[in-house]
Amino acid sequence: MASTGVEKGVGYTPTTYQTTLRNTRFVRTVLLVSSAILLSTLLHSSWVPTGLLNLNSQAPPALVTDPAEEWKDDIWPLREQTPWDISVDFPFPRLLEYDVSEGTWLRLDVNPKTGEIIFDMLGDIYCLPSSAYSEFALGAESTTRAVPVLKGVPHDSDPHFSPDGTQFVFRSDAGLGVENIWVKPWTGCEAADIRPINASGALQDALRTQVDEEELLANFIPETEERKRNRLLREGRLDARRVTNETYRWVSDARFHPSGKKVVATKWYTSSRSLGAGEGWEFPIPDESAAVKAGSGKVLVGRTLPLGWGVESYGDQQVGPEQFLWHSNDTVIYSKNVIDTNGEWMYSKDVHQGIYSIFSTNLTTKRTKTLVGAFPGGATRPELSHDGRTLAFVRRVRDNEALVLKDLQTGTIRNIWYGLTYDLSVVSAPFGTYPSFAFTPEDDAIIIWAAGQIYHVPLHTNSNGERVAGSDPKVIPFKAHIEKRIAETRHNKTNIKRVETADTQRVWAFYELRADETGKKVVFQGAGATYVSEIQKGRHAAKPVPVLHPEAPYFSPSFVPNTDDLVIHARWSDVNFTTFELANLTSGNAYEISGLPLGRYYSPVLCACKGAGRKIAFLKTGGDYLTGDVVATAGAGLYVGQLTLPSDTSNKVAIKDVRFIPSEISTYDVVHTQLQFIEVSKKLLVQTPQRAFVIDLAAGPNELGDYPHETIATGRMSSELAVPPPTSGSLKSGSKVAVVDFFQVYFAPSVKADDAVWSKPANATKGLTRVSKDGGHSLAWSGDGTKLFWFLGPYLHYIDVSKSDACSETVQKDPDTLGIECTKSYTEWQEVDVEYESDISRLKREAAALSASRFGEEGLKNADFFIIANATLVTMETGDLKSDVLHDAVLVTRGGEIEAIVGVHDAVFPYGATVFDAEGGFVVPGFIDVHAHWNGFVTNFPARSWEMETFLSYGVTTLHNPSTDTVLAFAERFRIERGQMVGPRSYHTGDIIYGAGAPGIHQDIVDMDEAMSALTRIQVEGGPSSYSYKNYNLPSRASRQRLLLAARSKGMLCVPEGGMNYDWDQTYIVDGMTTIEHAIPIPVLYDDILTLYALSGTGATPTHIVNYGGVMGEQMIWANEDLPNTPRLRQFTRHDILEGLTESTARPLSSYQLVNTSISTAKMVRKGLKAHIGAHGEPPIGLNYHAEMFFTKLGGLTNYEVLRAATSDAAETLGIDGSLGSLTPGKLADFVVYPPGIDLLEGDINSTRDIRFVVKGGRVWEASTMTEVWPVPGRRKPTPPLNPE
Repeated sequence: MASTGVEKGVGYTPTTYQTTLRNTRFVRTVLLVSSAILLSTLLHSSWVPTGLLNLNSQAPPALVTDPAEEWKDDIWPLREQTPWDISVDFPFPRLLEYDVSEGTWLRLDVNPKTGEIIFDMLGDIYCLPSSAYSEFALGAESTTRAVPVLKGVPHDSDPHFSPDGTQFVFRSDAGLGVENIWVKPWTGCEAADIRPINASGALQDALRTQVDEEELLANFIPETEERKRNRLLREGRLDARRVTNETYRWVSDARFHPSGKKVVATKWYTSSRSLGAGEGWEFPIPDESAAVKAGSGKVLVGRTLPLGWGVESYGDQQVGPEQFLWHSNDTVIYSKNVIDTNGEWMYSKDVHQGIYSIFSTNLTTKRTKTLVGAFPGGATRPELSHDGRTLAFVRRVRDNEALVLKDLQTGTIRNIWYGLTYDLSVVSAPFGTYPSFAFTPEDDAIIIWAAGQIYHVPLHTNSNGERVAGSDPKVIPFKAHIEKRIAETRHNKTNIKRVETADTQRVWAFYELRADETGKKVVFQGAGATYVSEIQKGRHAAKPVPVLHPEAPYFSPSFVPNTDDLVIHARWSDVNFTTFELANLTSGNAYEISGLPLGRYYSPVLCACKGAGRKIAFLKTGGDYLTGDVVATAGAGLYVGQLTLPSDTSNKVAIKDVRFIPSEISTYDVVHTQLQFIEVSKKLLVQTPQRAFVIDLAAGPNELGDYPHETIATGRMSSELAVPPPTSGSLKSGSKVAVVDFFQVYFAPSVKADDAVWSKPANATKGLTRVSKDGGHSLAWSGDGTKLFWFLGPYLHYIDVSKSDACSETVQKDPDTLGIECTKSYTEWQEVDVEYESDISRLKREAAALSASRFGEEGLKNADFFIIANATLVTMETGDLKSDVLHDAVLVTRGGEIEAIVGVHDAVFPYGATVFDAEGGFVVPGFIDVHAHWNGFVTNFPARSWEMETFLSYGVTTLHNPSTDTVLAFAERFRIERGQMVGPRSYHTGDIIYGAGAPGIHQDIVDMDEAMSALTRIQVEGGPSSYSYKNYNLPSRASRQRLLLAARSKGMLCVPEGGMNYDWDQTYIVDGMTTIEHAIPIPVLYDDILTLYALSGTGATPTHIVNYGGVMGEQMIWANEDLPNTPRLRQFTRHDILEGLTESTARPLSSYQLVNTSISTAKMVRKGLKAHIGAHGEPPIGLNYHAEMFFTKLGGLTNYEVLRAATSDAAETLGIDGSLGSLTPGKLADFVVYPPGIDLLEGDINSTRDIRFVVKGGRVWEASTMTEVWPVPGRRKPTPPLNPE
């Protein structure tokens, strides 16, 4: 979500700054340790509502220097966009046309002179003549044609007239795709018509060539000047000119100054979160020939800072003023969220208590006052009468949304109409908490959108001169013709079955890379096993490091210095935790190292001492997400000890004299922390993501027990940092440094400790050179400091850093990419090949053993048959209920695939097959969670995952996670397929492609090279299992289009973050993104967007569990189910998480908008939309997937349609329907078996959770216990001790 909320818990990113972002619900790749933390944010500390006793208490302090004037917005973006035109550099081959008489969230204005209405709909702008709401027209209910004013690929919105009515401003993403303010002359609605019935002149010519010229653009035929002029003419923007020129921040909702010479608008700023915080900015209306400088304008009203915040934290403020309009020449009125006062925007706020207040600020005196307080029901979307006396706004009143008037002279407030659609002050709404509306020229009525229509709300004036409600509001009927060029939706087919049914599968993601002294060998982890590889070009199989327990996971390897063939690494046990082992690569012998108590240990390293006696250093961590917080959690930190290397006569190795070393090492992220002894064993080099430092062990502790620490190098925003072993001289003069900065690998020949390494163009560290073409991770230096190594997928890259000197001149001339065109010729690589036995291969082997024990040799031929007899199958093959339901059926599987479906009377069971009687129970395809999040892959240790077992126990056999760590998440997938843990088959987008300011995951995508590299990094780590990426609120549509073009060449899907931005969501659909993750933020949708979305081909994953527009659906589950005492959850899930869900805030049903979201989704499904089930990983996982199915049903879908969304429709959208999603012969055997008596089609949809057996790839488990039923009956490996019971 946009994030995907309240973000707490354990993260996986290597820096504190990254962790702040990834701990958010909107990215949701980290642990929500206690959901009670979330609930606590929803409750006030006192029952007294905010502002009830003192409405002025919410006003920003007066006469205080605005920190916005001191703050410099000079970090983001890292790189500026290269030229791009969203209309011509991206193809739109399809034309969608239809008529509508209703619309969604129509922002409008009324011409102050003529009374004409101008409004936006679906990214186009229309007008209505004032006659549309004449007394006669309203009485006759006559329909008026909505006249198109602006059309085309650019998304246009927020139209507002000048005071004299001769021009209007609007928001548009024309050109680069960043929303800016434009201005256009106005001579009347009729004159503005770009689709007149009888066109003439140049417009007639432009319309005549429209089809041919749009076809040329769709085929990438460059546009000539004549064609460009024709396009701009028929779009209505030939005479439009730019007012603002933003290339990263975006601007909305501009309003003219009374002079007509300038506007005030909301400029939106993102922090590490992609939610926009507003500021009020002033922009002059430029002369027709004047160029507008990028970033021009001046701030009028900035963001206020929480108590204790300094200017340096200004960019972290996530809440600011918005919805500005002028009250006089030097006073502005605006609205602002006053509930999120700690600098962090929060979800699921109480709209009845009120969220927004309305303020006015005098720009001369700098005084601010509250015009309307937030309590009760909030006050948002301020609009002003032409005489400046009456302030109109909207607020929630009980179960209604009210149009409210406040007389600014008398202070009287009146609710004049309760017919509005609910406002969206509860979400982050850069598209407006309510659509803009306006007074008529005589101030005798308000024109406003509500419930899909434009309304005329009459006003009267009472004896006090106050405006009050007049006669009943009436609809102004209109009819608009929608004409949208749309792109081909990004679809692709991935043959999952071919990968899954092979005898072996390949590891693609490697990490924990370490090199030997000379750089001739490397050691690393690959999916829970450790390997060694000689450095040689080409593709070569890596050799497994010898181990004592081949079935156990191994991790954290390093070479033993001053030996030719010894490696030390760690073994994991879910019962005994970490054990160190030594391995002899030459003899193949392995030795267990004893002497440590039960604990979680990491990064064992030995000194380069002479002889067999060695010092050892290692890290100990406390508890964690997967292994629990109840056993062996004390004493986290750095330890050193002594051991003796094994000899020919002794194979016993024990650690002795272990002592704790107080240090500045954080054990939070030990995966990205390296240790190395230097100066034999006197000192210890520690390398963390943003700092390398030396601990002087020989110096001993001071009087406080602390050891000397000396920093060698730092990174400003690096996600990895590595230095070669320093000499005594380099500690003072500067060190070689390598960093991973924004996914790319960089090297600097000499950097001092206080010069934090940074790769931002024009600000980059002196001498910094980029050495990776597409990126990399897992940095490692050879012991002699001459070679730098890194991984990108299975490709091991390395460079002799001395050769980079040859590129120094190129680097100086290339401040943007820092010399990569030169250095790439010096970088070498080899492909590492690691394969493991596939799960289906193991299944066949284990089935043969079972059959041999039951039937003897004669049964081996049919050993891998598993048959479900006497079943009611819902195959999902055709999408038609009658065709898909088979009674008295037999489902035959063989070797992990569906072999056949026959009637029970036609079945012949082969000898040696295992047959199960379903007793008439339903069998459906395995469920697919299209929008799943989980956290275990970030755990430092390769433990068995209770998350994965929980998902599977609830029938989810396939997971798609649209926000992970690219390397660690794919490594987890390979461990599942390798058999080290039980879980669904999982697929990922890897790291999100993120637009906001979060070091480590921010990407600008300023050109096609960057787009290709971004997708390469994802695809290469997952191999055939990597087929999707996530655009997460990239502010430039040009960036998003570049990625879509790159995805076409790579066969990848795009699953963007919905992000609570209605305008951006529409462009995702028009540009052809595969899905939208989360619902459109407006719960009640109307025919304009319903039809566009449904017919576009873009799929929908509404995710009601974290629904927009109201309280999240998860809170309904928390409040109405006894989750802590649910037996299946207690069987698998951490009890502290469940106990955190014990209490929930009671919310009225009107606070939930998920039913309206569900209704909108159902309407679109009936029009052809493919909807999916995605539960967002909200606790409790597994159960909430079925809650999401329940919410999806509420809108009017049948049980069958919900099940289809959970299976075949999901598979089709993800492009894996050739292998999964239906009970079809030839597909993988993923399905769910229900007990007799459960009616999935006509009964309570909640019964979908009452599962008897779950089957993935032919392997069968009892759902309630996850004990294996076939082919190894009774098998269930232990999980770590999660709970104190």
